[in-house]
Amino acid sequence: MDIGDFISNISAHLKVDKNSSPWELTTNLKEILVGILPNLDDNFKICDGIAIHKSTVIEKGVTIKPPFIAMENCYIGANANFREGVFLDKSVKIGPSSEIKSSIICSRTAIAHLNYIGNSIIGQHVNFEAGSIAANHYNERVDKRIWVRYKDELIDTGVEKFGALVGDNSRIGANGVLSPGTILTKNSIVKRLELINQQHGN
Repeated sequence: MDIGDFISNISAHLKVDKNSSPWELTTNLKEILVGILPNLDDNFKICDGIAIHKSTVIEKGVTIKPPFIAMENCYIGANANFREGVFLDKSVKIGPSSEIKSSIICSRTAIAHLNYIGNSIIGQHVNFEAGSIAANHYNERVDKRIWVRYKDELIDTGVEKFGALVGDNSRIGANGVLSPGTILTKNSIVKRLELINQQHGN
């Protein structure tokens, strides 16, 4: 699975190649970000594993746990929560009270208020409407290992936490839910209140 088929211009800082699976990237994201931090220039304010470009706007009440990188011109709404390694590319908007965990959010994407994005890679120009979720864990199962469906083949990720790979220019409607292991091609549409469960069919 080549991430480049889903996302046209993922940040060069992440050094993603065609052999990198999305679940490997999210699983190893903390270590990847720690490696990037020393190479950022003086346009970033860097402290205790958190790097924020000077042009990024952060409202009150935001919680950020390292490692974390926000590139230029990002906007982060009040009371947002970031944990276990997050990378925001250029001009990303994160709405109030959203939670992002172990994820890469690519440039010019908007995650509205009250969203959860876990262990996911979200492409460019993607919009998550309010209350939509990229779930990353099968709480209800005894065997919590995550499989993904790609080109009519089920692939064992070997991990218990992986959310979604969402292609460029996709739209996720309000209160839509992407089940763990969701793979969305470019320009995908998820309707409001829709549940995507590719392993067992929608």
